[in-house]
Amino acid sequence: MKEYFNDQLGATIQHADGAIMTYDVLGVRHFAAGRVPIVLIGGMTSLRGDWERLANALAEVRPVLLLDHRGMGDSTYTPAGDEEITIELYARDIVDLLLHLKWPRLAICGFSMGGAIAQQILLLPFHRTSPVQPYPFEITHVFLTATLASPMRTRGYGLKIRPPPPPKDGIKRTKEEKKEIARPILEATFDENWMNDPRNKERFEMLLDRMIYGRPAKTILQQARTLNILHFDAPHALISSSIPILVIHGMNDRVIPFAYSEEILSLIPHARAVGIGNKRGQVPSLKFGHQWFEYFDVQVWVGVVEEFMGQGGHAERTKL
Repeated sequence: MKEYFNDQLGATIQHADGAIMTYDVLGVRHFAAGRVPIVLIGGMTSLRGDWERLANALAEVRPVLLLDHRGMGDSTYTPAGDEEITIELYARDIVDLLLHLKWPRLAICGFSMGGAIAQQILLLPFHRTSPVQPYPFEITHVFLTATLASPMRTRGYGLKIRPPPPPKDGIKRTKEEKKEIARPILEATFDENWMNDPRNKERFEMLLDRMIYGRPAKTILQQARTLNILHFDAPHALISSSIPILVIHGMNDRVIPFAYSEEILSLIPHARAVGIGNKRGQVPSLKFGHQWFEYFDVQVWVGVVEEFMGQGGHAERTKL
C-alpha cells in the first residue's frame, strides 16, 4: 500500500496552455486510512488560504485539497496572459488538477463562485460542443454553499467590484489604502450581527490584512463579468441523482440572496438543504452571512461535512 505522510504545500501543475495552478493538500496522512478527500473551491476574490479556519479543522479527519484559481494568488495566466476567465475555464482547470492527482474518489465543496464551478464540473461531461470524457474518479458528495445557478438580478446584493481608483500622485498605494478598498468587499460577506460583535473584530482585521495580497483587480473584474453571464451549457437535470448534494446558504447572506438556494433545490430535486438543530450534521440556525464557515464553532461545520459524507449510496467506506 502506498504510504502517505507529508502534507503538500505550494505544489504546482502546468496546464496544457502553459498556465500554472498552485495547490495544497492537507491531512495527507488520512489517505492511508482510506478517507475520501474533499476539494474546497473558493469564490470570487478568494485564495486557497481563505479556507484556513475550516480546512485546518477538516484536515484533522480527512485529506483536504485547496487551490488558487487561474490568475489569483500563486496561480498564473498563460504566458500570453490574454485568456478570458470563465466558470467553464475554472472548472476545466480543476478537472485537470484532479486528473493529475489520480484520486479514485473525492468530494467537492464549492463556495459562492466556487459553487457555480462545482456545478459546471458536474455538467462538463454533457457539454454540447466540448464534453469531457467520463471522469476516471468518482465524485462521492457535493456541497453547494452560498451559491447560485443563474445570473443574479436582485438589486442590493453582490460584491461591489469596480476598478480601483488610480493611486494618489502616481505613488504606489499604501497598505492602509489597499485595506480601505478591500474593506467594503469583505464587510459584505458578513451580516450586521457578526460585524457588530466585538469578539469578531480581531478576526475581521486579520481577514482584511489577508485581502490585500495576491488578488489582482484584472482577474476579479473578469470573475464578476463571468458570473453576470452565468451559463452551464447543459441542464441540471443531467446531474446524476446518485451523487448526494447538500445546499448550505444563510438567510442573512448579503452577497447572494437566500432565494437562490431555493432555485438550486428546484433544479436538482435530489439535493437537500442543511438541517437546523442541535444534532451533529445540523446547524444551530440559518442566521448567518455569506462567509458561512466563519460562523458558529468550526466543529459545527466539520460535523455537517462528516455526517453528510457518511450518508447516501456513496457513503464513505473507511479501510480497516
